[in-house]
Amino acid sequence: MAAAYLENDFHATASFELFVRNLPRQRGYLLTAGLEQALDFLETARFSPEEIAFLRAQPVFTHVSDAFFDYLKAFHFSGEVWAVAEGTPVFADEPLLRVTGPIIEAQIVETFLLTTLTFQTMIATKAARVVQAAGGRGVVEFGSRRAHGPEAGVLAARAAYIGGCMGTSNVEAGFRFGIPTYGTVAHSFVMAYGDEEESFQRFERVFPDHAILLVDTYDTLAAIDKIIQLGMRPRGVRLDSGDLASLSREVRRRLDQGGLGETKIFASGDLNEHSIAAVLAEGAPIDFFGVGTELVTSKDAPSLGGVYKLVELRDDTAEHPRAKFSEDKVTYPGRKQVFRFRDPQGLYSHDIIARAEEKHADAEPLLTRVLDNGKRIQPSPPLQTVKEWTQESLAHLPEPYRRLREPAVYPVKISQSLAQLLEEVRQKTLVPRTSRGS
Repeated sequence: MAAAYLENDFHATASFELFVRNLPRQRGYLLTAGLEQALDFLETARFSPEEIAFLRAQPVFTHVSDAFFDYLKAFHFSGEVWAVAEGTPVFADEPLLRVTGPIIEAQIVETFLLTTLTFQTMIATKAARVVQAAGGRGVVEFGSRRAHGPEAGVLAARAAYIGGCMGTSNVEAGFRFGIPTYGTVAHSFVMAYGDEEESFQRFERVFPDHAILLVDTYDTLAAIDKIIQLGMRPRGVRLDSGDLASLSREVRRRLDQGGLGETKIFASGDLNEHSIAAVLAEGAPIDFFGVGTELVTSKDAPSLGGVYKLVELRDDTAEHPRAKFSEDKVTYPGRKQVFRFRDPQGLYSHDIIARAEEKHADAEPLLTRVLDNGKRIQPSPPLQTVKEWTQESLAHLPEPYRRLREPAVYPVKISQSLAQLLEEVRQKTLVPRTSRGS
């Protein structure tokens, strides 16, 4: 498309908006995440000589002139971006991001923006649900080995932290983003020694202040008895299998009886928000949860229907709003803003998707300009600040929309002006010219 635009001397300024058409099943909201990586990409996207040579060699480009490849040599994103802050609850059809720039630039960046924002948004949302189910107990993101590749594991850890996790087992994510890192010990370490007692002692010798011992390699309760008999005082013990509710109760009883009241119980093993809520409902005295596969893949809702749609073209004379009218996939034209309203108690009550130039003095606009002339307007906030903002935002979202099962549908309305613009564009686009003149 970029080559076709350039070869046809089509250089209009375009606005595209990125949004999710429908919320996944059992999701009452989404938490935005991934903006930091999106902006990094937009500031630095370039084509290397090797990449340009590869493109030139593709058969599809046989009839494309040298001018296009010369254009790629100097390519950089020069436009502007408006976006919703990371960690903000959003809903179906609300723009997470608006990109405005020369149409070639705005088109080329589509796929990267979609995959970056929808992936991290999906994981941040899942994390928030898991953290909610844990009811104040700590949750550690534990899933890198089950992620769809190493980079997915790193970015999932970042998104999970935004969503409320206390930290990650992914040390690379800790290095890159300053996320607290946590780890325990694997079954292989226990099995590598001649007996279980030796493995426990040798591990605690190296990590006297942080040892969390894995106790289910052979016999969970027997392992607890060995720890007590050896006079060890580990920081925690990890349960990774079995009936977590009954096991944790008995483990807690034995630890307390053995004078290890400060030793914490850490649970893992194919957990999700529903299994955590169920085990806690049974009175399980678990202090921390490690959640892996279900979190980093958002297993019950593993993708978002994100789209990136052209909403406006501008040339030297006018603005030309654009909309799609195919069945079940109609889009609203024009650059937009999302206005969020609160009730007298300060809780979110409803949103209005409106034209960008509209004003609603009693509401908060969600999209702010974050990039201009291809550069950030101001530095991005620290990740810890984003996490704190997330928790504050979720606290203002009423409970019915945060329910883990059958959440209520948050009210999102279309402004009268935007609805009118849609009809105007529909008439211009779909009504035959002869009909318009009659």
